[in-house]
Amino acid sequence: MTKLALEISKDFTFDAAHHFGHKDADHPFSRLHGHSFAGTVTLQGSPASDSGMVRDFWEIEAEIKTLRDQLDHRLLNDVEGLEHPSLEAIATWVFERLEAKLPGLVAVEIRRPSCGEKAVVRRG
Repeated sequence: MTKLALEISKDFTFDAAHHFGHKDADHPFSRLHGHSFAGTVTLQGSPASDSGMVRDFWEIEAEIKTLRDQLDHRLLNDVEGLEHPSLEAIATWVFERLEAKLPGLVAVEIRRPSCGEKAVVRRG
């Protein structure tokens, strides 16, 4: 039988504020503003023979919670490593912190649903 490679994903949300220092002082994004962010963490692997799971979603959720607590209801500019908190930077920040803790991590997506925007970091 062919061994299957599966992808599993876990979604999460957080609310946070930020501003962009690279914009002119009168630009709306240079002022403090906030968003409701949504994210997805994706792992790839083969199902374990004993459980049939790539990874227990509860374990994934526990690792995400640790990072979510660092982001939720925060000024992202004050979070170490997010001094310039673009969607791209947030996705990279999350990926880098989860990579060692979640073997098989292949992608992190961060979205601003109200703006219709997203950034995806993929292993590769």
